[in-house]
Amino acid sequence: MSQIDITALLLLFMAALGIFSGNMPITVAMIVLLLLRVTKVNQVFPWLDKYGLTLGIIILTIGVMSPVASGKLSPQMLWASFFHWKSLCAIAVGILVAYLGGRGASLMTNQPTVVAGLLIGTVIGVAFFKGVPVGPLIAAGLLSILIGRS
Repeated sequence: MSQIDITALLLLFMAALGIFSGNMPITVAMIVLLLLRVTKVNQVFPWLDKYGLTLGIIILTIGVMSPVASGKLSPQMLWASFFHWKSLCAIAVGILVAYLGGRGASLMTNQPTVVAGLLIGTVIGVAFFKGVPVGPLIAAGLLSILIGRS
């Protein structure tokens, strides 16, 4: 008799949460990971562990910067952002979030025991509060400030 794959069941449950909440990124991510697991493509997991976060940040940055690259946001509009109080606040918040993300990446690397809790919290936030799954780095950055570690 074969043993039940609890990890696969967890991925399936998280995919169901994504479907239930209408969050396609969570659903697709969990199904891809589940397919990689059940098809025994184990050699990809060390690569994903090492480069997945960087690849995700690259794709996210491409998405965020595409309005600049396409010309939708002109250099003049970008320059003007330095003269409006809302844009200056946005710049300050962007700096803070980048700082928190850096601390979070360090914490997640140095203290992998917190990763499970951060991921569960992020999936719950995405599934039930219409969040976006960029939360683990920021959450880890906030956690690093709370627990005094980076």
